[in-house]
Formats: sequence, C-alpha cells, structure tokens
Amino acid sequence: MKSGVRRVVLVGTGFVGMSFAYSIINQGGIEELVLIDVNHDKAEGEAMDLSHGIAFAPDKTEIWAGTYADCGTADIVVVSAGVNQQPGETRLALVERNAKIMRDVVKNVMKSGFNGILLIASNPVDVLTYVAWQESGLSRHRVIGTGTTLDTARLRHEIGKYLNVDPRNVHGYIVGEHGDTETPLWSHTTVGVKPLLDIIQDDPQYKFEDLEQIYVNVRDAAYHIIDRKRATYYGIGMCTTRIVKAILNDENCVLPVSAYLNGQYGIKDIFTGVPAIINRNGVREVYNLNITKEERDQLHKSVDILRETLQTVL
Repeated sequence: MKSGVRRVVLVGTGFVGMSFAYSIINQGGIEELVLIDVNHDKAEGEAMDLSHGIAFAPDKTEIWAGTYADCGTADIVVVSAGVNQQPGETRLALVERNAKIMRDVVKNVMKSGFNGILLIASNPVDVLTYVAWQESGLSRHRVIGTGTTLDTARLRHEIGKYLNVDPRNVHGYIVGEHGDTETPLWSHTTVGVKPLLDIIQDDPQYKFEDLEQIYVNVRDAAYHIIDRKRATYYGIGMCTTRIVKAILNDENCVLPVSAYLNGQYGIKDIFTGVPAIINRNGVREVYNLNITKEERDQLHKSVDILRETLQTVL
C-alpha cells in the first residue's frame, strides 16, 4: 500500500470496533482503515458495507479487511478484540479470558514491525492496557487505553441534564478504574468557568446530595444499558474516535485516558484513567491535579483493586 498516509488498523470487528469504525469514517480525518478479525469473512463484509457509504463521507477513505502485516505502516492500531461483558458481570471478571486474547493480538501486531500508537478499547481496559504495554515492548507513552473517557462523557451528560446546560460546556473528570470503583473529581468540575460546587451553593434548587445520584447513574450506566440491549458500543466508539483524532492531529488536548502512572497522585506502575495531554507521540504528560483527600483516597482504592486484578494475569 501507499506510504505516508494516515492508516488506522482496527483489531476486532464486534459492536465496539464497528461503532468506532462507523464514527471515524463519518467524522473523517483518515485515509486508510484496515479491519482485522479472527473471522475474516466478517471483516470483509464490514469493510464492504462501510465502503459503500464513502460517497457520503467527509473524506475519501480506503477500507479493507486485512492481516497483521498491514500494521507495519499504521499510525495507530486500535484493539477492541475480546469477549463481551455479560449481564450482571463486572468488567474485571472479564480479565482472564481477555488477557490471553490481548497478548495474542499484540504479539501479532508487533511482528509486523509496528512502531505507532497502540490504543486499547477492550475491557477491563486498565488491566488490558498494562498487559498490552508489557507484551508490546513499546514506550509507556505510546500505549493508551480509552480509560474513563466514556465515564467522563456520561458525567458531563448527567450534569448537563441536571442543570439544563449543554454538556459540552461541562468540564470535569471521572478518574480511576473504568468500572465500579471509578471516582468523580467534584473539586475540579466546572460549568463554563464556574465551579459546580459554587453553582449548587448559590442556587437553592440544587442540592449537594444530588451529586451522589449523578455519580451512581454514571457508574452504573453500562449495567442499565446491558440489561436493555445486551451491550454498550456507540458511546465508546465515539470516545475512541476522539482519542484517535487527538493523536493524528497532534492536538495536545486533555483527555481522561488510561495512562501509565509513575508517581502522580502517589501511584506507580499502573495504567488507569487520569487526565492526560494527548498528541502525535501518545501521552505527552499526565496531569497531577491537586485533588481533595477524599478523592485521592478513592483513587488509591480504585488502583489497589486494579492492581490485585492485574496480578492474576501477570
């Protein structure tokens, strides 16, 4: 194939992978999209289906079902391969099955001579990002998980609904595990430039107690969706697109991805969801925010649980 073009490879053409593929094609910004799946026929069918809509996409993109050899000149390899979360199953319970799949995938990707950015969207994402980093041998800055980008988007949606404001003007972060122990940083949540806590303090129609329900709605969103439609995929597909575009466009933007901590927040040697600056080289910097003691304790608790789970697959 041609060199010097923006090539993204997607490994895993399930609901999450194809939601990302559909999103990135419709938003534009890439020239080649390669689909890889253990079921090659499915990858071919998905590539054909997407290709038929290119006449209405913002950019001309070549799409095909490929092999791991196509990763050699890719800018980004997105991994969404793995088994689905079942009703009532936590993301962490998926770990042993999906860790083996992740190792096999990354091993094959690296055999191609791949030297780009590895973006992990498979669950449990924090644990599997660490597994992918170890297997790849890449610098920790070039292995990224989707982290709490979706949780943060859900938080912004819930706050926007509560205050009746555009969620795009809500700024705040969920940190820690993409899962049951995630924690919101209320101390750093603003609407426009006004702190959320000040808004609640100043307006009697809002109550501090309501923040707990907002958090619960965010934390348990996946379970509610799975109960109703068996899987979540559109939201994470759009989040993955956002990260890919931030990398390819060298944006230096701040996103709450699963990044390697090396002392930030008093935590070392783990990948977890934290605000980080993302550019063409991956993670440029992890923000070390001045958070409250309660927020720090919750983040440490979340990381401790992730570390216990990680030990079972190392």
